[in-house]
Amino acid sequence: MSFYKKAFNEKFGVYYPAAVTVGNPVPVKNVAKRLSQMCTVTYADVMAVLGELPGVMADYMAQGKSVRLDGLGTFRYTLKTKGVADEADFDFQKQVEAIRVQFVPQREGAQTKGSTATRSLVPTGIEWLPYDPAMEEAGGGSGGGSEPGSGDDGTFG
Repeated sequence: MSFYKKAFNEKFGVYYPAAVTVGNPVPVKNVAKRLSQMCTVTYADVMAVLGELPGVMADYMAQGKSVRLDGLGTFRYTLKTKGVADEADFDFQKQVEAIRVQFVPQREGAQTKGSTATRSLVPTGIEWLPYDPAMEEAGGGSGGGSEPGSGDDGTFG
Protein backbone atom coordinates (compact mmCIF):
# COMPACT_ATOMS: atom_id res chain seq x y z
CA MET A 1 0.00 0.00 0.00
CA SER A 2 1.08 3.55 -0.67
CA PHE A 3 0.24 6.73 1.17
CA TYR A 4 -0.81 10.26 0.28
CA LYS A 5 -1.45 13.49 2.11
CA LYS A 6 -3.46 16.58 1.26
CA ALA A 7 -1.12 19.41 0.23
CA PHE A 8 -1.87 23.05 -0.54
CA ASN A 9 -0.30 25.02 -3.39
CA GLU A 10 -0.21 28.66 -2.27
CA LYS A 11 0.61 29.98 -5.75
CA PHE A 12 -2.51 28.49 -7.35
CA GLY A 13 -4.67 28.22 -4.21
CA VAL A 14 -5.55 24.56 -4.73
CA TYR A 15 -5.37 21.38 -2.68
CA TYR A 16 -3.90 18.28 -4.28
CA PRO A 17 -2.85 14.78 -3.19
CA ALA A 18 0.90 14.27 -2.71
CA ALA A 19 2.63 10.90 -2.31
CA VAL A 20 4.24 10.28 1.08
CA THR A 21 7.23 8.05 1.71
CA VAL A 22 7.19 6.51 5.18
CA GLY A 23 10.09 5.39 7.33
CA ASN A 24 13.66 5.02 6.21
CA PRO A 25 14.68 3.94 2.71
CA VAL A 26 14.90 0.18 2.22
CA PRO A 27 18.62 -0.68 2.52
CA VAL A 28 20.44 -2.50 -0.27
CA LYS A 29 20.94 -5.49 2.07
CA ASN A 30 17.16 -6.00 2.18
CA VAL A 31 16.96 -5.71 -1.61
CA ALA A 32 19.80 -8.23 -2.04
CA LYS A 33 18.20 -10.65 0.43
CA ARG A 34 14.90 -10.44 -1.41
CA LEU A 35 16.52 -10.89 -4.84
CA SER A 36 18.54 -13.90 -3.67
CA GLN A 37 15.31 -15.52 -2.42
CA MET A 38 13.67 -14.96 -5.82
CA CYS A 39 16.40 -16.42 -8.04
CA THR A 40 19.29 -18.86 -8.02
CA VAL A 41 22.10 -16.52 -6.95
CA THR A 42 23.34 -16.12 -3.41
CA TYR A 43 22.98 -13.03 -1.25
CA ALA A 44 26.75 -12.42 -1.53
CA ASP A 45 26.59 -12.58 -5.33
CA VAL A 46 23.70 -10.10 -5.45
CA MET A 47 25.53 -7.73 -3.07
CA ALA A 48 28.67 -7.94 -5.21
CA VAL A 49 26.79 -7.03 -8.39
CA LEU A 50 24.75 -4.26 -6.77
CA GLY A 51 27.94 -2.86 -5.23
CA GLU A 52 29.63 -2.57 -8.63
CA LEU A 53 26.60 -1.33 -10.56
CA PRO A 54 26.89 2.42 -9.74
CA GLY A 55 30.54 2.56 -10.82
CA VAL A 56 29.87 0.74 -14.09
CA MET A 57 26.91 2.99 -14.85
CA ALA A 58 28.94 6.14 -14.06
CA ASP A 59 31.74 4.94 -16.36
CA TYR A 60 29.37 4.42 -19.31
CA MET A 61 27.61 7.74 -18.70
CA ALA A 62 30.99 9.51 -18.50
CA GLN A 63 31.56 8.19 -22.05
CA GLY A 64 28.44 10.09 -23.15
CA LYS A 65 26.18 7.04 -23.21
CA SER A 66 22.88 6.40 -21.49
CA VAL A 67 22.42 3.19 -19.51
CA ARG A 68 19.24 1.13 -19.92
CA LEU A 69 18.40 -1.53 -17.35
CA ASP A 70 15.64 -3.71 -18.81
CA GLY A 71 12.53 -3.67 -16.68
CA LEU A 72 13.76 -0.61 -14.77
CA GLY A 73 14.55 2.29 -17.08
CA THR A 74 17.24 4.52 -18.54
CA PHE A 75 19.81 6.70 -16.77
CA ARG A 76 21.77 9.58 -18.32
CA TYR A 77 23.68 12.69 -17.29
CA THR A 78 22.06 16.11 -17.52
CA LEU A 79 23.50 19.52 -16.70
CA LYS A 80 22.18 22.38 -14.60
CA THR A 81 23.71 25.45 -16.18
CA LYS A 82 23.46 29.21 -16.31
CA GLY A 83 23.35 31.00 -19.62
CA VAL A 84 25.33 33.95 -20.96
CA ALA A 85 24.01 36.60 -23.34
CA ASP A 86 27.14 36.86 -25.46
CA GLU A 87 28.62 33.79 -27.15
CA ALA A 88 32.11 35.21 -26.50
CA ASP A 89 31.43 34.77 -22.76
CA PHE A 90 30.60 31.06 -23.15
CA ASP A 91 32.71 29.04 -20.70
CA PHE A 92 31.59 25.49 -19.98
CA GLN A 93 33.43 25.22 -16.64
CA LYS A 94 31.99 28.48 -15.31
CA GLN A 95 28.45 27.89 -16.53
CA VAL A 96 27.91 24.34 -15.22
CA GLU A 97 26.33 24.51 -11.79
CA ALA A 98 25.63 20.78 -11.30
CA ILE A 99 25.79 17.43 -13.05
CA ARG A 100 22.71 15.35 -12.42
CA VAL A 101 21.49 11.88 -13.31
CA GLN A 102 18.14 11.71 -15.04
CA PHE A 103 16.14 8.52 -14.66
CA VAL A 104 13.32 7.67 -17.08
CA PRO A 105 11.32 4.59 -16.06
CA GLN A 106 10.83 1.98 -18.76
CA ARG A 107 7.51 2.06 -20.58
CA GLU A 108 5.52 -1.07 -21.25
CA GLY A 109 2.70 -1.54 -23.72
CA ALA A 110 1.76 0.28 -26.89
CA GLN A 111 3.41 3.64 -27.47
CA THR A 112 1.42 4.91 -30.43
CA LYS A 113 -0.93 7.89 -30.43
CA GLY A 114 -4.16 7.08 -28.64
CA SER A 115 -2.84 3.91 -27.01
CA THR A 116 -1.91 3.34 -23.37
CA ALA A 117 1.60 2.78 -22.09
CA THR A 118 2.51 2.13 -18.46
CA ARG A 119 5.74 2.53 -16.51
CA SER A 120 7.19 -0.79 -15.33
CA LEU A 121 7.90 0.60 -11.85
CA VAL A 122 4.28 1.69 -11.42
CA PRO A 123 2.16 -1.43 -10.99
CA THR A 124 -1.55 -1.28 -11.66
CA GLY A 125 -3.89 -1.50 -8.72
CA ILE A 126 -1.80 0.37 -6.15
CA GLU A 127 -3.80 0.80 -2.94
CA TRP A 128 -3.53 4.45 -1.82
CA LEU A 129 -4.38 5.28 1.79
CA PRO A 130 -4.44 8.64 3.57
CA TYR A 131 -1.22 9.16 5.51
CA ASP A 132 -1.55 9.14 9.30
CA PRO A 133 1.63 10.33 11.10
CA ALA A 134 0.50 8.45 14.22
CA MET A 135 0.96 5.18 12.33
CA GLU A 136 4.70 5.82 11.99
CA GLU A 137 5.01 6.88 15.62
CA ALA A 138 3.27 3.69 16.75
CA GLY A 139 5.56 1.58 14.56
CA GLY A 140 8.66 3.48 15.59
CA GLY A 141 9.38 4.66 12.03
CA SER A 142 12.74 2.94 12.24
CA GLY A 143 12.54 1.25 8.88
CA GLY A 144 12.13 -2.18 10.41
CA GLY A 145 10.07 -5.07 9.12
CA SER A 146 6.75 -3.34 9.74
CA GLU A 147 7.61 -0.55 7.32
CA PRO A 148 5.55 -0.70 4.13
CA GLY A 149 7.76 -1.73 1.24
CA SER A 150 10.49 -3.26 3.39
CA GLY A 151 9.72 -6.66 1.96
CA ASP A 152 10.26 -8.36 5.30
CA ASP A 153 6.61 -9.37 5.49
CA GLY A 154 6.52 -10.65 1.90
CA THR A 155 4.52 -7.73 0.51
CA PHE A 156 5.40 -5.17 -2.08
CA GLY A 157 5.08 -1.50 -1.11
